[in-house]
Amino acid sequence: MPLIRKDKAPAPASPVDSAKVMDALASGTEDERWDAARAAPGIPGAAKALSDALMREPSARVREALFTSLSRIVTPESVELLLALLRLDDARLRVGALDALRAMDGLAWTYLPALLRDPDPDVRLLACELARDQPGEEAARLLCGLLEIEREPNVCASAVEVLAEIGGPDAVPALARCEERFRGHPFLEFAIRAAVERIRSPSAPPRG
Repeated sequence: MPLIRKDKAPAPASPVDSAKVMDALASGTEDERWDAARAAPGIPGAAKALSDALMREPSARVREALFTSLSRIVTPESVELLLALLRLDDARLRVGALDALRAMDGLAWTYLPALLRDPDPDVRLLACELARDQPGEEAARLLCGLLEIEREPNVCASAVEVLAEIGGPDAVPALARCEERFRGHPFLEFAIRAAVERIRSPSAPPRG
C-alpha cells in the first residue's frame, strides 16, 4: 500500500491554529494527530515538526498523513529531512521517505548524483529507485556511471532493474562490463542479460 496519497488535501475552511496543530502532533489522539498532520503544510516551519512526529508515530494511518504532508512542503528543508529518514533502520520510514521524495515534483532529483555516491549502500540502493522516476536520459547516464564503480551486487541489481525500464542502447556497454566484473553472481548475471535483452527488444522501447 503506498504511503503517499496522490489526491490533494482540501484547503482548510478556516485559518490554521499553529499552536493547536503542533500540540496535537505531539500529544493528541490518533484522530487529532491525523488531522494535525493534514493541516501542518499550512504552517511555516512545519517540516521539522512533521519529521519529528514520524520518529515516534505508531499509527500507519497517521504516518501516511505525515509523509503526504511532508511531500507537499516542496522545499530543500523538507527534502533534507526526508533524506535523513533514508538512513534509518526502520524500513517503514525508509519506504515512506522514498515515496515522499518521488512525489515532490522533481525537487529531490537534484540530490540524485550525491545519493548514488553515498557511502551507505542501502542509500545507494534506494537512490536507484528514485532514479526510476527521473525523466529523459540523465537517470540512465547516472545509473550507468554507478555500475562502472559499484562493488555491492545488491546495489548493482537495483540499478540494472531500473535500467531495464528506462535505459537505451547506450546502457548496454556498462551493463556488459558490470556482468564481467561480477562473474560468479548468477542472479546478477541473469538480471543483466534480461535487461540487455529488454533494451534491445523493439517491443519494449526505453522510456524517455
